Amino acid sequence: MSVNQTTVPDDLATEPKTPKADRTDMVGKALGLLVLLGDEPRGASAAEISRRADLPFSTTYRLLGSLTRDGFVDYEPDGRRYHLGLRIFQLGQRVSNHHGFAGTALPVLRRVTELTGEATILSVRDGHHHLTVNKVDGPQTFRVTSDPGHLGALHATAVGKALVAFAEDSERAALLEELELEPLTEHTITDRAAFRSEIEKVHRQGYAVMDEENENGMRAVAVPLLNSQGHAFASLATAVPVFRLSMEALLAHVPLLQEAAAELAARLPQR
Repeated sequence: MSVNQTTVPDDLATEPKTPKADRTDMVGKALGLLVLLGDEPRGASAAEISRRADLPFSTTYRLLGSLTRDGFVDYEPDGRRYHLGLRIFQLGQRVSNHHGFAGTALPVLRRVTELTGEATILSVRDGHHHLTVNKVDGPQTFRVTSDPGHLGALHATAVGKALVAFAEDSERAALLEELELEPLTEHTITDRAAFRSEIEKVHRQGYAVMDEENENGMRAVAVPLLNSQGHAFASLATAVPVFRLSMEALLAHVPLLQEAAAELAARLPQR
């Protein structure tokens, strides 16, 4: 009786097994490369990624090859640049569907946009950033650039301020101390005492605003989606170019946003 055996190349048969800790570390490094690529919408070369990841070029090149082979990364031969692949998009869509951001949230966002005529954005907190999980653009020609998957600053955006102001007490305290208050425009709040006062104001009034603090020419208003403990697990915003709506006109949309946020809070899983 014979047993079928798989032929192994001689070089692999004699190669020592990679220690489990090293394999785990390589997985972490590969995931780190995906995160870095997510911050590069125009892609990046292997050398650029190697420098940003602080990894040897040979290690970076080998990991990018594996990620490309499995569809997590795309390689553009002409520019020799790497981009996130469709496999990432596929997984992201599954996460979005699992949390209800696509099927459940999208109709609500569309209804808000129909009533305001402006872009509606749904975000969650991802560490020291906010992550756009869904967006519906308005019918106007001027388009808001915060697409799903975008990581933005908490301190300089309306959605971010709402997420900080209505975070759990310990998380809010940590964020107020630890956030890097990077100046993104001349209007960005960079003084820690001023930022603390801004967050206290947001918590009192129940909504947050951004007036050219994240991007010149744009303003926004956002409200939190609250769980049963009164803490934000997401935030909902209307964003507009400054030439189209005054701050006063923008704030008139707050009741509509609060109504939509309450509906979403009742429907979405509260992670």
